[in-house]
Amino acid sequence: MSAPRYVHPLRWEPLPFLVLVVLLVLTGVVRPESGPAFVALLAAIVLAGLWLAAVLLRERRTRDPDTMGDLTTLDGLDLLDAPSARGDLRTVVPVIDVQRHQAAIDLARLHGGAEQHAVLVPRARRWLSPRFRIGVQLVGDGRPRHAGFVAESAEATWRDRLDELGAARRFVRVPARIEGASRPFRVDLDLSGLPAALGEHGADAPG
Repeated sequence: MSAPRYVHPLRWEPLPFLVLVVLLVLTGVVRPESGPAFVALLAAIVLAGLWLAAVLLRERRTRDPDTMGDLTTLDGLDLLDAPSARGDLRTVVPVIDVQRHQAAIDLARLHGGAEQHAVLVPRARRWLSPRFRIGVQLVGDGRPRHAGFVAESAEATWRDRLDELGAARRFVRVPARIEGASRPFRVDLDLSGLPAALGEHGADAPG
């Protein structure tokens, strides 16, 4: 079964905000003298407010990885290592959106060095975006730091397999390298070990 590409509309975080804003705008059209229509509008506003509160509480209570695909700890996660292949078999792909995460990458390099590992997190998303992507968490010093997302060229190849593992609370760790001595940093991933690593767990990977 293919992994979903987009979050379900009812679970998209901005939706209750948008609904509440629309209802509040309608208060300028539906006046108290409208009787039942105004009462129904107030009831809808209350329900939208409760929906928004529930979404905010869910965001705070969700276990790692959270609904945005971030990690706050590696404790309790089942990590599957995909070590680098040798020589010409190496497959290096860039991490995208690194410009948004330069501070986190800087800290990861400071504490974990330029050569370290990254955990791949399926169903990760950028705030306000409904699209699922594969998040990249640098873990050189044991503390996850969000560096961006796997490049689209490689995402399509591994999305379904990583999503199936993620559903079982298992995540893949791959070699990573932070390029540059100062900002702006670039991050490259070595995905050459993924075929062998996932092949060793055929029950977890389709095909």
